[in-house]
Amino acid sequence: MLILLALALNSVIRNEAFEWDVVVSYFATVSVLRGLWLTLWLTAVVMVLGFSLGALLAVLRLSGNPVLQAVSWGYVWLFRSTPILVQLLFWFNIGALYPQILGVNTVTLMGPVTIAVIGLTLHEAAYAAEVVRGGILSVERGQIEAAQSLGLGPWRRFRRIVLPQAMRSIVPPAGNMLIGTLKGTSIVSIIAVQDLLYSVQLVYHRTYQVIPLLLVATIWYALVTSLLSIGQRYVERYYARGTAGAR
Repeated sequence: MLILLALALNSVIRNEAFEWDVVVSYFATVSVLRGLWLTLWLTAVVMVLGFSLGALLAVLRLSGNPVLQAVSWGYVWLFRSTPILVQLLFWFNIGALYPQILGVNTVTLMGPVTIAVIGLTLHEAAYAAEVVRGGILSVERGQIEAAQSLGLGPWRRFRRIVLPQAMRSIVPPAGNMLIGTLKGTSIVSIIAVQDLLYSVQLVYHRTYQVIPLLLVATIWYALVTSLLSIGQRYVERYYARGTAGAR
């Protein structure tokens, strides 16, 4: 196995078709770094908004109100049942349905970046809702009842009992979602958002150096996801240590 890996690595390094000199020359150019920054910004905004909306949907689903439960279930079903690409294209063409929103031209109001944030957030929230709901359900009912018997109010019960224990179940899938969202933002290139992928596409459409420019994007994605994976590991260990201490 090691021999095959070494041979493959040697082939990649020595193959002139990869044009490694081109990779190096474009790796940290202004356009690529701007695209990387937009990718990171999109990831952060979508995760914050997506999990905020997802937490609300999870609370609605766990409420005793059948109407609120139905609304939450319907939302999750709809956005998990349709591909993110279809959703993005729908929002991109929303002006055909509503030429104006609040008296403002829809195309002016909703540019490509705004559409990317809306589309990715609504999609992310459907999955975040299930992650948060699963985390809350993982907390033993007896502990909540014990806290209630001690006179703790709903907010204190949630903050001191439910949330710390739910985080043990929420963090691992949330970390995976963060990494998936980072890579998933590349789909916004289809609506001309100049993220990392679209930035290298603009270059290779001009220079026809497709492979080396795709390698630039690949290396950046690999570097960032590796850093996020390391961070996820430490966060998981932190909550695991808290669990061990509690025991």
